[in-house]
Amino acid sequence: MRSPIPDYLAEALSHVVSNTSGAPAGYIPELATADPRCLAAVFATVDGEVYGAGDVDAPFTIQSISKPFVYALALADRGFDAVLDKVGVEPSGEAFNEISLEPDSGRPLNPMINAGAITAHSLTGPEGADPAGRMARVVSGLSAFAGRRLETDESVWASEMEHAHRNLAIGHMLRSHDILTDDPHTVVEGYTRQCSLLVSARDLAVMAATLANGGVNPSSGERVVPSPVVRQVLSVMSTCGMYDAAGDWATQVGIPAKSGVAGGLIGALPGQIGIATFSPRLDPHGNSVRGVSLFERFSSDMGLHLMEVPPAARAVVRSNHVVGAGQDAVRVLQLQGGIRFAGAERVVREAVETVRAESRVALDLTMVSSIDDVARRMLLEVARRLTLEGRHVYLVDPDSILPDPDPGDGGQVVVVADLDEVAGVGDDR
Repeated sequence: MRSPIPDYLAEALSHVVSNTSGAPAGYIPELATADPRCLAAVFATVDGEVYGAGDVDAPFTIQSISKPFVYALALADRGFDAVLDKVGVEPSGEAFNEISLEPDSGRPLNPMINAGAITAHSLTGPEGADPAGRMARVVSGLSAFAGRRLETDESVWASEMEHAHRNLAIGHMLRSHDILTDDPHTVVEGYTRQCSLLVSARDLAVMAATLANGGVNPSSGERVVPSPVVRQVLSVMSTCGMYDAAGDWATQVGIPAKSGVAGGLIGALPGQIGIATFSPRLDPHGNSVRGVSLFERFSSDMGLHLMEVPPAARAVVRSNHVVGAGQDAVRVLQLQGGIRFAGAERVVREAVETVRAESRVALDLTMVSSIDDVARRMLLEVARRLTLEGRHVYLVDPDSILPDPDPGDGGQVVVVADLDEVAGVGDDR
């Protein structure tokens, strides 16, 4: 059977192909020559599947879509404190190339505008890295996000540097505030080369899926950046990624996103999917006209808005029943899915309200896919408190979803691979 997903993507492209509003970026000669007919959309899942339609392998330069990924590299290389000392996280409400600096400190408002992105570029690699070392780190890092080696379009880089007067002015402003400590011209050259890396819509979808997958490339399996870095990056993308259109985007689309003036647009929905579109015609904000329309449709059709969350907590407890009778009775709480705070709270409530006469309680994790740290602590505390009440607690955990369970002071659990084993476990401890 053929998957319906590529057909859906092709149908979505057919609905926007007639929209010829906007124009390719005209202030950079090489970008102005882009074929405005190019159009692509790609989905990449967090388990490595990629679906696409249109010009999915057409090369174009990454431009500002490089910003969240280089910000991630800087956070991973220098640490949060060092980067936040130089770059803020507040939305500017201004165009991407405005000189948006804090009045006193000169710190750029966020890493998605040019001032912040130039600064983030200067913070990649180890402290004291020379320009070549910084650039090597950027190329290797973004290549790891994409899952293949990326190369620079030298003609675009040269064209952009010929017209980089505003970015050079921003660089000198940053140097005057000691936000940059290196030569501004050298840093801007490196930043411009970063923006001139060639990618395809397929590459960008995999890069976005790496963010959606907590920093692990779903195709290569390589951990590119730590998960706390991803949380920071996606948070900033949510509030700042679409520049002065960020508010409209957050309410209408609701997917952490980043655009580029070559016509690329990415979105990363944590735990679900990475999305990329490509269409060179831009709106007045510098965002792809048809790309924005496609994202609006994807969000609406598939319920991808970040705030559109299903009521998962109620579904965590698949069943709550008693097996056996008398002294052999076992209260079984069969759990399912991914468990976070709200789901764990539901389990706590079930235990409080329903565990009565039974001396044995089993938490069945056979159908659980994941348990985050707070849910882990909550479930183990349930086990500890049940133990202190004199009950025998079992974890049915054949896949070690909850490894090395230690309920803490006074608590005890017995781990079994199957619920049938509970009947064979004695009560002597």
